[in-house]
Amino acid sequence: MAAHALPFLRWSRSAASLRARSSTTAAPHCLFSALRRPSAAACCEAGSKVMLKGMDYSELENWVQAQGFRPGQAMMLWKCLYGNNVWAHCHDELTGLNKDFRKMITERADLKALTVKDILTASDGTHKILFSLEDGPVIETVIIPCARGRTTVCVSSQVGCAMNCQFCFTGRMGLRKHLSTAEIVEQAVFARRLFSDEFGAITNVVFMGMGEPFHNIDNVIKASAIMVDDQGLHFSPHKVTVSTSGLVPQLKRFLRESNCSLAVSLNATTDEVRNWIMPINRKYNLNMLLSTLREELCLRKNYIVLFEYVMLSGVNDSMDDAKRLIELVQGIPCKINLISFNPHTGSQFKPTPDEKIIEFRNVLIQGGLIVFVRLSRGDDQMAACGQLGEPGDYQLPLLRVPEKFQVAL
Repeated sequence: MAAHALPFLRWSRSAASLRARSSTTAAPHCLFSALRRPSAAACCEAGSKVMLKGMDYSELENWVQAQGFRPGQAMMLWKCLYGNNVWAHCHDELTGLNKDFRKMITERADLKALTVKDILTASDGTHKILFSLEDGPVIETVIIPCARGRTTVCVSSQVGCAMNCQFCFTGRMGLRKHLSTAEIVEQAVFARRLFSDEFGAITNVVFMGMGEPFHNIDNVIKASAIMVDDQGLHFSPHKVTVSTSGLVPQLKRFLRESNCSLAVSLNATTDEVRNWIMPINRKYNLNMLLSTLREELCLRKNYIVLFEYVMLSGVNDSMDDAKRLIELVQGIPCKINLISFNPHTGSQFKPTPDEKIIEFRNVLIQGGLIVFVRLSRGDDQMAACGQLGEPGDYQLPLLRVPEKFQVAL
């Protein structure tokens, strides 16, 4: 369950050398004031140049033709960006393109949206990449290798988060910014560029980093579609998982428009507890969330939802909670991921003891559910689930603890 503290080692290559290899704040929003979608511009701009990784393939093809070149050259460019083990970050890496086409791209387009600020590595093999955005903020991406040959990149979708989940360090930040399509996609590109030699193929993507992905739904759907494009990064849709705290309208849209996998961060079996630890439940309660899933999944064959359940000692880890959870998910094709809580500065909560997690798991299995227990990875460097980000001076308020849970905390 919770990993023992492991000494962290600074990565052997400096951030400056990584940048060389690769290239050569709005005010925080109120809690639910902005569940609106961000602009879905086809590409972001840096000066007068377009950002190529902000486009899907059809947009890139149209742009290439608008510059006076053949559509076939768009596919060659697409493969330079995402395929053929090139993952180009600078114009010199656009191999195989003719001279005039490459000159046009150099003059009119940018290839790179992120800059590596630092990389931290744990002795358990987890890597945390700190990326600087062009306008200043820093985001965090985590690379999680697995002995079974699976390596996962955990990407962020926002700087901060508006949801204010009480157990999440990122939630303390409030929302600072939605990430663009290019800023999301490039996290996966960097993962392959920097770590494929060390770990082999980067096989899985999870949208479980900083931010609520469905609060940035346009850019998340577009970025995930680029990731699974079979001429580009070519991740399997079953291995790209987007997580949500439960924004119901956006959840419906995702299930109807995307072929990627869905994870729902549940974390409670009563509205009383979920209203407290996940305030989004006050807008979209358990009944609304779960009934929506039942209705939508009637339209999808062989689709399984992953329910994430962070175990909080004395809050949501009783055997009565386990029995209620069995009842709540009836009729929803699903798997359950039990996650040990990862402590952080200012946290009110404590992790459920390992033996109680096993007892909780066994009750769920006896109830007919498929259950996994997720081990903590990189928690000693704030790289584990719920630990990303840096709140700084401004932090969203902690909510009032219901009286019956005050002793547990």
